[in-house]
Amino acid sequence: MLPKLTENKQEITAKSLETAGHALLLLPVTKSLPEVPGSVELKAAMKRRDLKIDTLAKSPVAVQLPGGTLAVYAMLKADASTFETHELVRKALALLMAEHPKTLTLAVFGEAEFAARAAEAAVYTALVNAVPLPSRKSKTDPVLKSVQLFGHKSADGFARAQALAEGNVLTRSLTVQGPDELTPGVYRKRIKALAKQYDWTVEEFAFDKLKKMGAGAFCAVAQGSPEKDAAIVRVSYKGPKKGSGVRGQGSGKTVAFVGKGICFDTGGHNLKPAKYMQGMHEDMNGSAVVLGILAAASKLKLPVALEGWVALAENHISPQAYRQNEVITALNGTTIEVVHTDAEGRMVLADTLTLAARGKPDLIADFATLTGSMHHALGSRMSGVFASSSALAHQASRAGTTSGERIVVFPYPEDYDSSLDSTVADVKQCSMEGEADHILATRFLSRFVGDTPWLHMDLSGHSCKGGLGAVMSDANGFGVAWGMALLDGLQA
Repeated sequence: MLPKLTENKQEITAKSLETAGHALLLLPVTKSLPEVPGSVELKAAMKRRDLKIDTLAKSPVAVQLPGGTLAVYAMLKADASTFETHELVRKALALLMAEHPKTLTLAVFGEAEFAARAAEAAVYTALVNAVPLPSRKSKTDPVLKSVQLFGHKSADGFARAQALAEGNVLTRSLTVQGPDELTPGVYRKRIKALAKQYDWTVEEFAFDKLKKMGAGAFCAVAQGSPEKDAAIVRVSYKGPKKGSGVRGQGSGKTVAFVGKGICFDTGGHNLKPAKYMQGMHEDMNGSAVVLGILAAASKLKLPVALEGWVALAENHISPQAYRQNEVITALNGTTIEVVHTDAEGRMVLADTLTLAARGKPDLIADFATLTGSMHHALGSRMSGVFASSSALAHQASRAGTTSGERIVVFPYPEDYDSSLDSTVADVKQCSMEGEADHILATRFLSRFVGDTPWLHMDLSGHSCKGGLGAVMSDANGFGVAWGMALLDGLQA
């Protein structure tokens, strides 16, 4: 549960700051330090450390005030991007959150437009980092109970910031759970509980049903697990009910979000070495992003129709596990030559994308921790996106800029298909060479969406040591804010 948020349009006073305990003060960039509460102590601290005023726009400065309050000061540039703003606010708040406060004070200064922007960033960053992620440590830290904002009062109680934080926290909470905690079977139960909370409808395609349907690509991966608990789960959000006060179905478009949900990935017969198997409980992050987007959209009662399709399975090594050189028939009839059993993500997504496309949505967007080559291309500070049209590519880029979740749009030209030519099947699963695998994986997946407009996000930025953007934890929920910004663009 997010902490309670209270707002005060008036700027913070010296007396309020003195009793705040932990406070963040955000100022516009100026040539000289304005007279704000605690400025005397701040000036003295900066003089002692030989810091210039422009330091505050790069590195926040913490000051211990006479009454005991730890106050952190930072200046935000008016032309800073959303990502740059989130990064600076995160670094500032980290100085306060390190002490695990139960209450937190935020104060913004300046003209109304600046104060509103600074307040939105501060509130979102505070809320998204307020909820501790699941842990089985015997001793837990105190939880942030309340956040108080001075200097700006929103029209809707920061509904969007709260919804984004709730969706992001859900995504990260699912992602960090160990493989003994979040098996496909447990995950399915969690989704049903979330459906009750957010008023979703749920349809499960269990292993046996998928086998009868001919979903050979998904079942090839799932059959190696001792527990036959794998499933493709469809979650539907139909928008606000009649009489809710929210108008219509927006643009009338239906968007299908598809997520890879491999709860643990051993690599199968092509077993991963220990270094690369570490952290493979997070290989279900794409599915968690889908659920996070649906949660945020539901919280805001967005007037859109959304379908969430999540492919839940594990990639095990066992006598039943699929093997190299097998030929698998996917749900849409495509025959696939298995080349590498650790390329399981594109296998489960193939049949899941086919199911999503059968519903004839106006757009499919999928999320997957899919290829190491995307991580080599971009590192862990942004993710790669592929788009089926230039118009969609521009929408994806705008969503990245708006949300602060940075992306790079990659091409996937048709001539790359020659690397996937097979002598025994319609297509190879992948190439043994490994060159441009992020592009080859996209060329492979494109065979399963038909003519549906499509975006594919390879989540290389889903985990970044020390945090990324607004989020302080390594697992950062990348994709939730981007997905919500994408929906805004589609409605507009």
